[in-house]
Amino acid sequence: MRNNRPPAERGSECSAGIGALFANVFSLLGAWRTSIEQAGNGESNVQIDSLVYSLVEPELTAENPLLIGAGFISAPKTGLGQALHFAWWLGPLQENPLLGTTTTPSRLDLASREYTEYLRDFRAFEWYRIPAATRSGHITGPYVDHLCTCDYILTITVPVGSSESVQGVVGVDILVRRLEQELMPLLRRAETAVALVSSNGRVILSVSPALRVGSMVSSTSADEHGWKALACPGTEFSLLMQKE
Repeated sequence: MRNNRPPAERGSECSAGIGALFANVFSLLGAWRTSIEQAGNGESNVQIDSLVYSLVEPELTAENPLLIGAGFISAPKTGLGQALHFAWWLGPLQENPLLGTTTTPSRLDLASREYTEYLRDFRAFEWYRIPAATRSGHITGPYVDHLCTCDYILTITVPVGSSESVQGVVGVDILVRRLEQELMPLLRRAETAVALVSSNGRVILSVSPALRVGSMVSSTSADEHGWKALACPGTEFSLLMQKE
């Protein structure tokens, strides 16, 4: 049955639904952050790792999990560990180029990976730099993850620690193809041409052949082609829909 509500109203409902999905992810990360902060700087790496795994394991092993990776990355020169300390796990994988098929969470082991030298100082990476600077959550991507999933992902990170001293970030990875399962029904309910676009104009999901997934669209170009941008609350993303 066709929805008779105005397109603008359906578009707003769609953008709100997208915002709600990411709000749930940020809420989960906020709870993890609190647990790690309450553990304090005096915990050893082993204790922190055990705590982080207890937090992320239920999410990674849930039925049809939204998250494909999750964990805590500590800041250099803190009491929580040395530089380049990743307490990060990958959920069960299917035919992963690095790990094959797995049925339980796998810890990210940088020592066993080639080409990880670029991570020696990860503070310049967007997923660390922006939340550490803004003290707020941030969504990085979409981008191709060459370290773990070898797939197109979003990384969502939240800073851990006080405003005076960031201890690191907690974060999660979401495969774009898994996000597609979650959000495409919502986009289709808009019953018009719509596309989810990142802050730099990358098309993440689309139900319009005019906006191909992976392509770039600037705000000027979108306006010239009759697209209106609706902000997705709490995210860096916008929903593009054709103007009435």
